[in-house]
Amino acid sequence: MHERILIVDFGSQYTQLIARRVREHQVFSEVVPPHKALASCQGVDLKGIILSGGPASAYAAGAPTLPVEILQAGVPILGICYGMQWICENLGGKVVPGKSREYGFTRLVVDGQSPLFEGVAADTVVWMSHGDHVEKLPAGFTNLAHSADCPEGAIGHAEAQIYALQFHPEVGHTQEGERMLENFLKKICACHGDWTPRDLAEELIERVREQVGEHGEIVLGLSGGVDSSVVGAICQRAVGKRCHAIFVDNGLLRAGERDLVDAAFRQHFELDLTTIDAEQRFLNKLAGVTDPETKRKVIGYEFVEIFREQAQRFQNANFLGQGTLYPDVIESVAAHGGPTAVIKSHHNVGGLPDDLEMELVEPLRLLFKDEVRELGRILGLPEAMVARQPFPGPGLAVRCVGECTPKRIQMLREADRVVREEFEAREEHLGVWQYFAVLTGAQSVGVMGDQRTYEEACAIRAVQSNDGMTADWVYPSRDCLQAISTRIINSAPGINRVVLDITSKPPGTIEWE
Repeated sequence: MHERILIVDFGSQYTQLIARRVREHQVFSEVVPPHKALASCQGVDLKGIILSGGPASAYAAGAPTLPVEILQAGVPILGICYGMQWICENLGGKVVPGKSREYGFTRLVVDGQSPLFEGVAADTVVWMSHGDHVEKLPAGFTNLAHSADCPEGAIGHAEAQIYALQFHPEVGHTQEGERMLENFLKKICACHGDWTPRDLAEELIERVREQVGEHGEIVLGLSGGVDSSVVGAICQRAVGKRCHAIFVDNGLLRAGERDLVDAAFRQHFELDLTTIDAEQRFLNKLAGVTDPETKRKVIGYEFVEIFREQAQRFQNANFLGQGTLYPDVIESVAAHGGPTAVIKSHHNVGGLPDDLEMELVEPLRLLFKDEVRELGRILGLPEAMVARQPFPGPGLAVRCVGECTPKRIQMLREADRVVREEFEAREEHLGVWQYFAVLTGAQSVGVMGDQRTYEEACAIRAVQSNDGMTADWVYPSRDCLQAISTRIINSAPGINRVVLDITSKPPGTIEWE
């Protein structure tokens, strides 16, 4: 039995990121919706409880809540953002609308001594995202930290072992958030750390084996990226030859992608692999489609239709395997039954039809990209496959703003090839999460060969991230940008301007659509 931290999901976009931060310290974490929280508080394995943030106001009618008895569970409790405000409202404090919002990088000053801030600088930077604030503290609580606009930046009740933060320690933008969470886990909850990624790999294989049973067969949607590759390795170990991989060339792949994926999987896997040429099929369905949500759902539906057709070749193929990750889920649906806002539908989540008629096998659904990479290494995948930069399931379609015509997709494919080649030739891709081109849909006047042009603008997007939930933009060297601009304009007819996207996530997303 592993040590366990219970995380109550109040609807934050970052709830599973909290779980991931806990797992980084080799402590098992379980995420539950508020209505299941009290029942999950049982057991000697429970070492602490974390209450997540959320989009609601704690004082509003209908706001997410849970039985106040959870505060007497006998283990330390940490409230984050909405979790802090819920604690205050339910212990006699008061939360009110703020006179101003506090969003983004914020200077935090630590006041006095607290085990939560042991080893943290007295003056640090955190990520705030709130409009309400605590006007009155509950009895027994004291201020532990403050910002210029938030006197109650952190609060605590040492005797009750209840602590709360108005900011988000789980996101990378909080400079010393990892230390704060480690202090909560190790110093306050007294966790030793007895859970490893190898434990996770064995558990996921066993779950797939149990789900599919002795005779079930899996149709695996294989993209060639690390996510579906790891799912393939898990499924292969779980059910062997009863996993049938389907790689679909939808006409929205990067240059050389089809040959690379086909060769890599035939060399490193024993999966039954079928490659489907569906370029014309997808582009016909996308003709005239410009809305991003519609585009994603059209692509998702067409993928599923192909998988359904392929499943007919096998007697017991009632399962569809996908490389869905938690960032896909949290942007597409409310993953734990909470009021999480939908950002965009991912083709393998929000784009799935209601009448799927196949049971989903998604062993990575609650994991992040870096965790998946580590799983891949444990499962013996080659480093070249594990370390590949992420590529979205809908492919170039979500990097092509507007209609995906054959001409525009070809322009974008060529521009993307140039970006990748120039980054990699200078080794500027090392340590970068993603680097790619975007066809913006914006047109501008230019001059080429003494002639006026009116053609498209191409954006260069490069970001650094650990998990895909947050990201910072990367500034390539001037030489790299100059080479990219010159080559794209010379080799991708229809593009006459190249720009650089310098937007972080949030407020932007990594992909444009």
